[in-house]
Amino acid sequence: METSDLVYECRAKGRFRISGHTPMVGDEVVIQPGSREGEEVIREILPRINEFVRPPVANVEVSIIVAAAAEPAPVFSFIDRLIVMAEKKDTEVLLVFNKCDLMEEADRERIRQIYRNTGYEVVFVSALTGEGIDTLKSLAAHKKCMLAGASGVGKSSIANALGEFRMETGEISRKTRRGRHTTRHVELLSADGGIRIFDTPGFTSYEMQDVTAEDLRLLYPEFEEYEGDCRFNGCMHLAEPDCAVKKAVEEGKISAERYDSYGKIYAELKERRSY
Repeated sequence: METSDLVYECRAKGRFRISGHTPMVGDEVVIQPGSREGEEVIREILPRINEFVRPPVANVEVSIIVAAAAEPAPVFSFIDRLIVMAEKKDTEVLLVFNKCDLMEEADRERIRQIYRNTGYEVVFVSALTGEGIDTLKSLAAHKKCMLAGASGVGKSSIANALGEFRMETGEISRKTRRGRHTTRHVELLSADGGIRIFDTPGFTSYEMQDVTAEDLRLLYPEFEEYEGDCRFNGCMHLAEPDCAVKKAVEEGKISAERYDSYGKIYAELKERRSY
């Protein structure tokens, strides 16, 4: 347990295990001296602003969603799944595209266009050359940030560049061009400049148990300005006629890639509910 000036070894009171409300990485707590010297006891867990099931962290302020320009190539539908969970948990969203030294300017512009009406900050960085790292530092300072993204995109390398954490980095599998998992536990890392980062294991998807198909349209911020302009109240923006969102997609005001990912996630959520 970290305080303003010291780090304490703590254990939780047994009543937390009984209630099922156990401490998570990122919790703010009240501690008291334990029965053994040098050991403190967590007496109270303060109210959380949010919590994630997988990875198990709490009080995330910014979701830094990391993708790679290449090796592996960005999968926008996966990026949008991570964004949906970040929106559901009321965190800020910061999109980071690593390995930008492998990108052409046309590739950068395409990404900017996909997310241009979302309100999200898009940062191109290279953990290898240092490009964009200072910008990322300024955006991450003095906030609890979670690095999220598939393995192999460079989350550990970016964390190292932000705070010199000396975290283990992995290779890209020559066969699959996917990353090998290197981070096996969750940890809240701190560095100079107010950098505080949750490092999370590589994974294939967030748990989306808190998101319903009916919620989904509210988690795409570029849809918001068209709410109320569709023929039907509560329009899902899919099969309904006279849909303002579908018209905006046709006119290029909402990116087709984002709308396509919306349809895929919606279908997945509907299918899950049927089970």
